[in-house]
Amino acid sequence: MPTEAIFRADPHARECVARVLAAGPEGVVLNRTVFYAQGGGQPGDQGTLRWDGGEMAVANAVKGPEETILHLPAPGAPLPPVGAEVAATIDWPRRHRLMRMHTALHLLCSLIPGAGVTGGQVGPDRSRLDFDLPEPPAKEWLTERLNALIAADHPVGERWIEEAELDANPGLVRTLSVKPPRGAGRVRLVRIGPEDAPVDLQPCGGTHVRSTGEIGRVEVTKMESKGRQNRRVYVALVGEG
Repeated sequence: MPTEAIFRADPHARECVARVLAAGPEGVVLNRTVFYAQGGGQPGDQGTLRWDGGEMAVANAVKGPEETILHLPAPGAPLPPVGAEVAATIDWPRRHRLMRMHTALHLLCSLIPGAGVTGGQVGPDRSRLDFDLPEPPAKEWLTERLNALIAADHPVGERWIEEAELDANPGLVRTLSVKPPRGAGRVRLVRIGPEDAPVDLQPCGGTHVRSTGEIGRVEVTKMESKGRQNRRVYVALVGEG
């Protein structure tokens, strides 16, 4: 039985009531969850599962078999009994920072058009993207343009397209190292800006803020050369969203 991923429909949901389908050292499977499963460069959520008479700290959430999500117990944490009703609660301040950073990285992509993304990592304080290009714009220019896009408070939305439509528009895929999940017949696109003139539009399974103003101020803190055609760009949060 697949896990209902509440975070896909509502990334701002912080908790839910769920039932335990399986529990073991490899993780706890619930029938539904607000915990984002690690993937696409975004870490899995942390938090707690609470039930009558017990509590388990969740160290991470990862994808399990057959479209389930595994809630990994912290070392020494007790496991809930199978069939128990639990309150699943994420570490919201950490998740919200990850959402702000992930959306900021989409904006960074929009400022370096045409360059493939060869790698990346979303972190709660600092994140990075690697671009396939010989020379990126200056740090100061990127910082100024990023904060201008954030201040414009562009809406963030999504829509689903058929896999055939993605095949007909391969330019939508910016990431060279991570491919969009396929096999279900549909692919989720995350859009920043209006539908008829988006600032950024690309496949993504991660969680994002409702509008760019929620990100808060950011700064491009560092650039590194990782090869003749690979430039790593670091972005940090410097303000509250």
